[in-house]
Amino acid sequence: MGHMKTILVPYGKELIPVEIEDGHLAAVLRSGVADYRPSKGAADLVRDSLEHPVGSPRLRELAVGKRRVTVIASDHTRPVPSRVMMPQMLAEIRAGNPDAEITILVATGLHRGTTREELVAKFGEEIVARERIVVHDCDDAANLVSLGTLPSGGNLIVNRLAVETDLLVSEGFIEPHFFAGFSGGRKSILPGIASRETVIYNHNAGFIASPKARTGVLDGNPIHADMLFAARAAKLAFVLNVVIDAAHEPIFSVAGNFEAAHREGCAFLVSKCQVNAVPADIAISSNGGYPLDQNIYQSVKGMTAAEATVKQGGVIVMFARAADGHGGESLYRTFRDEPDLERMTRTFLARPPEETAVDQWEAQILARVLRKAKVIFVSSCDDQIVRDMHMIPAHGAAEAMELAQKLVGKSDYTVTVVPDGVSVIVK
Repeated sequence: MGHMKTILVPYGKELIPVEIEDGHLAAVLRSGVADYRPSKGAADLVRDSLEHPVGSPRLRELAVGKRRVTVIASDHTRPVPSRVMMPQMLAEIRAGNPDAEITILVATGLHRGTTREELVAKFGEEIVARERIVVHDCDDAANLVSLGTLPSGGNLIVNRLAVETDLLVSEGFIEPHFFAGFSGGRKSILPGIASRETVIYNHNAGFIASPKARTGVLDGNPIHADMLFAARAAKLAFVLNVVIDAAHEPIFSVAGNFEAAHREGCAFLVSKCQVNAVPADIAISSNGGYPLDQNIYQSVKGMTAAEATVKQGGVIVMFARAADGHGGESLYRTFRDEPDLERMTRTFLARPPEETAVDQWEAQILARVLRKAKVIFVSSCDDQIVRDMHMIPAHGAAEAMELAQKLVGKSDYTVTVVPDGVSVIVK
């Protein structure tokens, strides 16, 4: 036995020690965000960015003479520090026009509605009590209007409040995204406040299959191109975006033009969290622990980090507590009922974009991962569910590593570890 290296991997609300023999460890790929110390506190970072916007006048100048103002905010599924950001945005708008009629529009995309309790956790009691807040519903036809055709050919249909307003602005955060390249910026329109039909068209099989629809890629990404077009069509005039650390505290803030400011935020993130792939027989990853590893559906994100560094035909060991099970009935059934992943993929690609099934994109990406490597899924999930989804169940690190070595079937195997698969861009 060589000397053992212990690497801590997030799992639910804990960190699980994974032991790997020194001679086998090829690399540990981590984001530098954890080591970055901003020069000032969250509120000051946000204030600075609002005072020095990128490619845009200040928000207070844009607000002059604008009676109706809509501020798009992200929903309960995103750890955006809105309680720091929203009060400053509202103050800026009112500095330009004290009489502005402001509506906060919560961008749920295709998610369920945000509850009052979640709004209070997000904005604080004062804003919830005092401001007009509307939660977007992608299926509420009466409150959706058409803005023409996307570059992809889909109908661009968005929330009426984004169109029937004198000024449209948004807040959000920038993180790596496994097919839109990055979250934030233009994403508050599509998918944020778009109709179900529009979002589903944008997530079509042809786009998801594009080699440019990957973590950290904007140029040439067809999904991003649609999103940019949507933001332009909706006249999104100003954004405030932050980059956050593991404790969800802002470490960087940028404001201004939805494209230029977003690019600056993405460039900061790339400088901190882009890592080079180190190909290995076994790649270990996680979904960053709670709250992102609550089901298999969400865990596909973290698997794509391992996919980017595992050798063809290798083994991925994925850590996700997944206490809520599969997290998507249609995703689960797709895998349970189709043993042939090549055929599954062909079925998706043959579907016209407007017939894209809900969660098809997640199935398509999971199938892509599974066509490259076997996946050992370490979770508290029911073993049968994991097997039905073409993965190998395990319940601890030692059991998973033993399985992985058996599957690789050679003594000189190599291991690359990506402790938090959702926080890095593996190139």
